[in-house]
Amino acid sequence: MSERIPAVSESPVQLGVQSFAGVSMEPDGSRPSDSEVLRRVVEHGALAEQLEIDAYGLGEHHRDDFVSSSPEVALAAIAGRTERITLSSAVTVLTTDGPLRAYQRWATLDGISSGRAEPILGRGSFTESFPLFGFDVADYETLFEARLNLWAQLREEGPIHWQGSTRPALEGQAVYPRSETTDGIRT
Repeated sequence: MSERIPAVSESPVQLGVQSFAGVSMEPDGSRPSDSEVLRRVVEHGALAEQLEIDAYGLGEHHRDDFVSSSPEVALAAIAGRTERITLSSAVTVLTTDGPLRAYQRWATLDGISSGRAEPILGRGSFTESFPLFGFDVADYETLFEARLNLWAQLREEGPIHWQGSTRPALEGQAVYPRSETTDGIRT
């Protein structure tokens, strides 16, 4: 007796690619400029849409061998050259970033891209951003938990009432811009 194979789900499999904007040597052994690597990232994002790839992700790093310290900026450049591809972070290092400012950057990208922004929030697998931004790596867990909690409230896009140990409390402040979608930025 043969087993019936279930039908494909209503939402088909999607294909995405990601980059960390890594610096690799040119064929002649020279190192490209950081600006050249970033321009190539934008070209790759536009090419991904032409190849009918569904999503393009760009990771955040603060190191010599990766030049993408502000993925939202490069993704906004890609948004200007594309129409349908989802624009994602391969990770937004929420542990050492201010969640309010990060949310504003992503909401801005969401508006520019007509609702195609989709950040992936993380702790960061490298810890170079901790001393760079004045944080103690011993606070790794506490920072991420508090900032993720605040991000979750920001997604509601109403007045924020939040209290934690990593920043001053918020009492009824609103955050702008708001995202393109009615339920906040997809994360």
